[in-house]
Amino acid sequence: MSDKFDKETAGARPAATLSKDDGPAPAAIKAIPVRHYGRWISAVVVLGLVALLVNAFATAEKIQWQAVGDYVFDSTVLAGAGRTLLISILAMVMGVVLGVVLAVMRLSKNPVTSWVAWVYIWFFRGTPVYVQLLLWFNLALIFPVLNLGPIYKDEMVDVMTPFMAALLGLGLNEAAYMAEICRAGLQSVDEGQTEAAHALGMSHGKTLRRIVIPQAMRVIVPPTGNEFINMLKTSSLVYAVTYNELLRATSTIGSTSYAVMEMLFVACIWYLVITSVFSVGQYYLERRFARGSSRNLPATPWQKVKANLTAFSRERSSTV
Repeated sequence: MSDKFDKETAGARPAATLSKDDGPAPAAIKAIPVRHYGRWISAVVVLGLVALLVNAFATAEKIQWQAVGDYVFDSTVLAGAGRTLLISILAMVMGVVLGVVLAVMRLSKNPVTSWVAWVYIWFFRGTPVYVQLLLWFNLALIFPVLNLGPIYKDEMVDVMTPFMAALLGLGLNEAAYMAEICRAGLQSVDEGQTEAAHALGMSHGKTLRRIVIPQAMRVIVPPTGNEFINMLKTSSLVYAVTYNELLRATSTIGSTSYAVMEMLFVACIWYLVITSVFSVGQYYLERRFARGSSRNLPATPWQKVKANLTAFSRERSSTV
């Protein structure tokens, strides 16, 4: 029994403690990575298709690429881009404010306010934005005069300008989607938070402002950023109400200079620039509101670049 125990303990000794009489140490395992030929083939195929597409656009005889560079910073185009940014921001602010109100109404125990909010959301989410813009622009056919009593009175044609029709069409439609986003964010907060606030004597409104909404922002902010990016692109539909935004500005230049496709490329460039800038802002805004839920936030792209540069400089100094 003791001999067997001694043999087992001797065999269980690590390789580092084995003597020369115990024989050579086992060789280290050499891991050979598996070759994925399918990845290389698919990568070559995709790059080939991209190259063919780029070559087709670059060698198109009817496209004057010089016109794209000539008009990308044209004053008319820049003014149109500014109007696109203005109408998008104002419509988004209107949508967020009204969306919060509608979300609170949906969650209210009052059946009248809850029903009114539901009907609003049902109508504006169920009809296209293009149709809503045309309805607002032609509202004078139903209400020739806007009469608010002693406060304000004017012809509806003068009130419902292209800017006002675009703002109402985009903002009121966005409010329906923001109402559902805000409702989801408010419902994501545990009910115990509200009960604890009420137990401390806080009113319902104060509980929403101080307890519920700050915690719900972590859920509300990411889809809101996506909605704003979508708003920047949806603003091109206000072309229908003759609001002189980016697409209408470039189309006007294209119709007079016979560079229709070139001006569409100019519009695409500016849409990409604006959406890219706000996408960066959305990233850092989401990162700020994620501080309460994540202990270790992922490194930002700039932090990753700095870390790689630091590691490269250390390796270079060590080799020297």
